[in-house]
Amino acid sequence: MNFQLKTDQELVHLYIKGNEIALSNLITRHKSRIYTSIYLLVKDEFLAEDIFQDTFIKVIKTLKAGRYNEEGKFLPWVLRIGHNLVIDHFRKEKRSPVITNGDGFDIFDVLGIHDESIEEKMVKQQTYDDLKALIHLLPSEQKEVLIMRHYGDLSFKEIADLTDVSINTALGRMRYALNNLRKMMVSKELTLKN
Repeated sequence: MNFQLKTDQELVHLYIKGNEIALSNLITRHKSRIYTSIYLLVKDEFLAEDIFQDTFIKVIKTLKAGRYNEEGKFLPWVLRIGHNLVIDHFRKEKRSPVITNGDGFDIFDVLGIHDESIEEKMVKQQTYDDLKALIHLLPSEQKEVLIMRHYGDLSFKEIADLTDVSINTALGRMRYALNNLRKMMVSKELTLKN
């Protein structure tokens, strides 16, 4: 049987029926693209390798459980799993996003707090926590671009490629995300000033 001539969907069906070589061929076929998309987000080859492996562990579990229903869209499905695992990693790391004003300055750097008292640290931490909560209220497409840009430090071209949209669409989603954050901050009376 020549696996190179099989479509992704045919290989998935062969694997579900018990043919382990079919999965090996799928991994080989898409390893470079999947690994690269993960690496572009995390910028660390060892971490990218770990997340790549976790991605295929999740793929295998989903296929074996019979929960795969992305007919004909294997690669986008796997890329989405990898992307979600990267976001989960950043959430676990509890890395705060860098939110900039129109001039490109990190809002929290603009605060000018250098020698903080315990009270100032608590207020600043509460502000970070409030901001994170507001980010999670954004529409998913806006939140995705914001996280990829600030958590993953990706360029808008990289974001556009990973989300399969134009650069203008990625930029627009970021603009809407920042505008929506500002509106939510005003409505919740969240202030970023001393």
